Amino acid sequence: MKTLIRTLLMLALIVWLGAEIFFPVVAAVTFGQLAPNTHAAGQIVGALLRILHTVGSGAGLVALALLALSPAWGLYKAKSVLPAMVLLLMMVGLTSYSQHGIMPQMERDRVAAGGAIDLAPANNPARMDFNRLHERSTQVEEAVLLMGIVVVVLVAHAESARAS
Repeated sequence: MKTLIRTLLMLALIVWLGAEIFFPVVAAVTFGQLAPNTHAAGQIVGALLRILHTVGSGAGLVALALLALSPAWGLYKAKSVLPAMVLLLMMVGLTSYSQHGIMPQMERDRVAAGGAIDLAPANNPARMDFNRLHERSTQVEEAVLLMGIVVVVLVAHAESARAS
C-alpha cells in the first residue's frame, strides 16, 4: 500500500511538471507552424494553457492530499513534508491566479484590441496591457515549474529521511 501511495504521489508530480516543461515546446511549435496566423496560434495555446492549469491543479491537489496523509500512513515524518506542502499550495494558488486572474484579463484586452492582438497598433493600451499580462503569465508558469522542482527535491529528501 505504501508503494502505491508513493507511486501516486510521484505520478502526480511527474504529470504536472512534465506538462509545465513540455508546454513551452508545444507553444513554440504551434506559433512556428501557424506563423502567419498568430491569432489562431494564440487561441490554440490559450486552450492548451487552460488544460495545463486544470491538470496541474488536479495533480497538485492529489499530491498535497497524499503528502498531508503520509505521516498518518507512516510514509514520511510530518516535519519533512511540510515545506513541500507549502510549496504545493503556492503552486496551486499561482495556477489558479493565472487561470482565473491573468487569462480573463488577457481575453478582455484581446477583445478590446479588436480580436487579434497582433493587428492592434503597438501603442494601443489594450495591446500594451495584454503584453504586460503575457509577461506576468510567463513568470507565473516559470515560478510554478521552479517550485515544482524544489518539491521533487524535498520529497526525495523526505524519502531519504524515511529510509534512515
